[in-house]
Amino acid sequence: MNPTALQATLFDFAIGELVRQHRESFEPLWTLESWAKLMIWLALNCGCSGEREALEQFAAALGPRLTGRLRRVFFERELGDLELKLLADPAEAQVLALPLVGAAAPELPRVAVALERVGLGERVAGREQWQVLEGLVAVPWGERCA
Repeated sequence: MNPTALQATLFDFAIGELVRQHRESFEPLWTLESWAKLMIWLALNCGCSGEREALEQFAAALGPRLTGRLRRVFFERELGDLELKLLADPAEAQVLALPLVGAAAPELPRVAVALERVGLGERVAGREQWQVLEGLVAVPWGERCA
């Protein structure tokens, strides 16, 4: 394997694991505030001063591609036993529930269990507003979370 490709793979793995291991530490969970706290924590641990200019330089240095990847990891959860992946970025209009296995949209009771398990049950709209689409379930955020 090419050394540069190996280094890139190792970096991608390490940063993904770092975010997964610490994403529950930044409350309130499932909010833009928690995302900002993670980014500040990363910046401080990389030697940034914490001043606005230094934090902005840190964000610019990451670039949109890496920042987007970190954000996806931060706001997604895989629930292997339920065979579901939840994508719950509060900047999006809805939470998406996708199957880990197969192509069919997951059953609503499994989605409900997954949402409760990760602490999203109270933050999303009622089931009457959920949409079963081709291969996924779209769950709007609740009124107080908009």
